Amino acid sequence: MKQCSIDAEYRGEERYSKLSLAYEGAEEKKKIDDAIQECTAMCTSLTPQVYTSESSNGRKLIVIEYHDDYDRDAGKVFEAIMKQLDIKVCQ
Repeated sequence: MKQCSIDAEYRGEERYSKLSLAYEGAEEKKKIDDAIQECTAMCTSLTPQVYTSESSNGRKLIVIEYHDDYDRDAGKVFEAIMKQLDIKVCQ
């Protein structure tokens, strides 16, 4: 069984938060999609923008962004996503 190689990177400013998840392959994408669906439901006051893009090393990125996050609820969602994906380190 191939070990999960999902990498996470966080960026945030006042009322704005972004979590980028770099992955390889359909299996990792499904894990990320499932985690996003489950964990974003925790925060009903905000709707994230979720999109995909290519990274410079050929991997794909799924990006989750929260805007106007006055109560900083995105942090709880991002922590839950990382826990579900068993990501120990976030850059």
